[in-house]
Amino acid sequence: MEHVLAVSHLQTAFDTEQGKVVSVDDVSFNLKPGETLAIVGESGSGKSVTALSIMRLLGSKSRIESGSVKLEGVELTSLDEQDMQHIRGNRISMIFQEPMTSLNPVLTIGYQMTEAIRLHLKQGKREAHASAVDMLRKVGLPRPEQMMNEYPFALSGGMRQRVMIAMALSCKPKVLIADEPTTALDVTVQAQIMKLMKELCQEAGTAILLITHDLGVVAEMADRVLVMYAGQVVEETDVFTLFDDPHHPYTQGLLKSIPHLDADGDERLESIPGSVPVKYDKLQGCRFYNRCYLANGHCKAELPLLEETAPGHTARCFEARKAADKAGEKAYG
Repeated sequence: MEHVLAVSHLQTAFDTEQGKVVSVDDVSFNLKPGETLAIVGESGSGKSVTALSIMRLLGSKSRIESGSVKLEGVELTSLDEQDMQHIRGNRISMIFQEPMTSLNPVLTIGYQMTEAIRLHLKQGKREAHASAVDMLRKVGLPRPEQMMNEYPFALSGGMRQRVMIAMALSCKPKVLIADEPTTALDVTVQAQIMKLMKELCQEAGTAILLITHDLGVVAEMADRVLVMYAGQVVEETDVFTLFDDPHHPYTQGLLKSIPHLDADGDERLESIPGSVPVKYDKLQGCRFYNRCYLANGHCKAELPLLEETAPGHTARCFEARKAADKAGEKAYG
């Protein structure tokens, strides 16, 4: 099977006091076995809601309105909760931003590790214990046997995140969703965790869906990148092309806002003016219109489509489309 995860025209909505709000709007992407796809964007762009929609972990006031999410050909949006429970942690796992909200503070690390292994892999108590210790050893935790008897509060942030990685990968899932997995960690620990996660997933052939706002992590980890803004995909391409030749003005703004090692000392970082519109799902035209240096009347009146602007490169921008057409005309005379 070419794609282990296929998301097509996903739309997720929330019920609020002001009515229905569409948080994820017409999002589509594919993920191949062993591949790392990063979803980037500012807070509120819909990254985490996309991940929670895939996992079917949305709250009572939110729902998938339309679209398809297929894991190895199985449609997840139509499964009942019992079937989803068998898939979560087994064929698809998720690492959350803050491990203290994911680990149960009154249960030992060993109990939480072995519970998932016994449930999904049908192993006996002794075998599951051995598997858990082995995974804790693989993620570089000291004294893995003793660690099984520890409670989450006794561990540092980096250790807790390593436990979360061990739990997420203990059943050898086909897809690992990592939602800002290193946000709460210091920079040196971040690098260790990301390297570890990449190595373990490559070893097991696990595909990674990485949710992040950190473009440094993207450059280090990703094969392809999906840029989201105001609930929509605005650009998608491979990681090298994204940093070398971004087509959407929003992506260009994100890249200009990060420091570069080869920059001279006088170079000032730029910021994107304005803020994400609050009721962006009610806008008629381009959702980046109020912050874009290329915006014109056409952008305000009509929503641009996500179109190919170069081979393997798509962008949701009228100006990027025009530039691509001009480049094509020039190439063919």
